[in-house]
Amino acid sequence: MQQGKKHVTLKHLFIHNRKQIGIKFYPDKLIQTVIKGLPSVKWSTTFGMAYIENTCQNLNLIFTSFRGIAWVNAGTFLNKSSNVRGVSLISVDAYRKRKLPSNYRSCPEEFYAKLELRKYSMNTARGYITMFEKFMNSHPELELMEIEENTIRHYILSLVQKGKSDSYTNLMINSIKFYYEVVMEMPNRFYSIERPRKKETLPKVISVEEVQSLIMNTTNIKHKCIVSLLYSSGLRRSELLDLKLTDIDSKRMVINVIRGKGNKDRITVLSQTILELLRDYYRVCKPEIYLFEGEKGKKYSGTSVGKIIKKAAVKSNINKKVTPHILRHSFATHLLESGTDLRYIQSLLGHSSTKTTEIYTQVAINNIQQIKSPFDSLILNKT
Repeated sequence: MQQGKKHVTLKHLFIHNRKQIGIKFYPDKLIQTVIKGLPSVKWSTTFGMAYIENTCQNLNLIFTSFRGIAWVNAGTFLNKSSNVRGVSLISVDAYRKRKLPSNYRSCPEEFYAKLELRKYSMNTARGYITMFEKFMNSHPELELMEIEENTIRHYILSLVQKGKSDSYTNLMINSIKFYYEVVMEMPNRFYSIERPRKKETLPKVISVEEVQSLIMNTTNIKHKCIVSLLYSSGLRRSELLDLKLTDIDSKRMVINVIRGKGNKDRITVLSQTILELLRDYYRVCKPEIYLFEGEKGKKYSGTSVGKIIKKAAVKSNINKKVTPHILRHSFATHLLESGTDLRYIQSLLGHSSTKTTEIYTQVAINNIQQIKSPFDSLILNKT
C-alpha cells in the first residue's frame, strides 16, 4: 500500500444475532460518502465502526464501491487458514456422553464436530474443550454469540491477574478463537486480543553421560527401548506412542513418523544399536500393532512414559527434572555439538523453520568450551 493512500479495514462483527461486515476507517469525507451509499449501513458505537450485513453481495459491493477511491484491507477478514494440528482423532464421544450438573454449560455439538473434522490431536481437543467450557461457565448469563471483544479481553486480563501461566492463558485464547473463528466461520473476529508476551527460554538438556546413566537405570527391556528411542531419534512423546511396527524401516534404517505435529509426515534416524534392542524387545513382548502397547493391545500411556523417565532419573542421581521432551532437546543439542548441519537437525525434528532449530545453538557448549575467559590472563598472587 502506498503511503498516504486512503484505506478501509474489514472486520467480522456479530450484532443483533446476525453476522455483519465491520468497516473501520479514519475520518475522511470521500470515504464517508461511499459508506453512506451502501445498503442499510449502520453505525456501531460499541465497535466504533460502520457495518452492513455479511453477505457475498455486500462484500462484493464494498470492493466495487471503493475501487479507485480507497484500498480495502480484507486480509484478516478473508483469512480462513485451517491451522490443523496433531494426528487423526477418532472421536470425542467421551465428552459428549459425560454426566454433568444441570447448570453446567458444555461445548456445543458443532465444537466437537469441528475438532473431529479437522483431525486435531486428542491432547489439543482435550485442552480446547476444557478451556472453552471454563470460559462459557464464567459467563452463564450470556449467549455465546452475544459475547463481545471487550468482555473477552477483560476475562483474559483476569486470568493474568490471578497468576495463570502464559501457556494456560494462550490455550484459553486459542480455544475461544477456535469457536468463533473456525467453528462459527468468522476468521480473525478477535484477532486484536492481546496474548501474554512469550518468554524466551532455552531448552533444557542433559549430558551424554546422563543419558547413558538414564538408559542403564531402566528396569526392563521395554522401558529401555522407550527411553533409548526418545533420545536416539529425537521423537516427541506422542510420536513415540503413535509408532506402529510398520513404521520401523530396517531396510533404509529410518523411522517413519506419520502425522507428527502439524499433521506432517517425516523420517528420522534409526540407530543400528537401537534396532538390535528393538528386535530383542519384540521377541520378549510381541506387540501386535503399536510398537509399545498397554493393556489389550492399546497404545501405551503417555503418563507411564513420564514415570519411567522420572524413576530412571532418580536412580541415576540426576538432580534436575528430566522429561521425555528433554531427551528430544538433548538429541538435537548433541547432534549439533558433534558437527551435524543445522538443516539436517531441522529435518529430523520436523521443524518448519530453521529459527526454531537455531535455539539449540545457544545451549551447545562445544564452541563455548573453546573460548578462553579473560580471567585466565590475570596474574594473581596465591595466598
